[in-house]
Amino acid sequence: MRDEQFMKVAIQLAIEGVHNGLGGPFGAVVVKDGLIIGRGQNRVLADRDPTAHAEVVAIRQACEHLGHFQLEGCVIYTSCEPCPMCLGAIYWARPNRIVFGCDRQDAAAIDFDDAFIYEELNHPPGHRRLPTEQMMRQEALYAMQAWAAKKDKTQY
Repeated sequence: MRDEQFMKVAIQLAIEGVHNGLGGPFGAVVVKDGLIIGRGQNRVLADRDPTAHAEVVAIRQACEHLGHFQLEGCVIYTSCEPCPMCLGAIYWARPNRIVFGCDRQDAAAIDFDDAFIYEELNHPPGHRRLPTEQMMRQEALYAMQAWAAKKDKTQY
């Protein structure tokens, strides 16, 4: 299959998700070696889960298929430019490439506007719209130190 064929699958998943009332108009597939190993539709409404975006659902399925937490050698096709959360998840998954259909302006035009999240990231925590404060840093550092000292850790 070529890029266009995989993108058509992602778009079809988005359309089916809308018709089935699963969530917003977003679909995604993860492809490795020419095979779809993960499929996702936005399932925010169906699962009552704000993190159940198409890309996250597809990444979870692909990682389960591979038995690994990273998607090296994979391509993610998504019907729309990934939101900040999904983009972060994609970067952590480390695929080789992202291909998307609609862009963030198309999403904003139908009230899926995540521009405010991009703006919030530019502000220090204490100056964000959602009240954010740091506490118990010294106690929390213990987990970081335990990870740093762990001899058998798997880097990711």
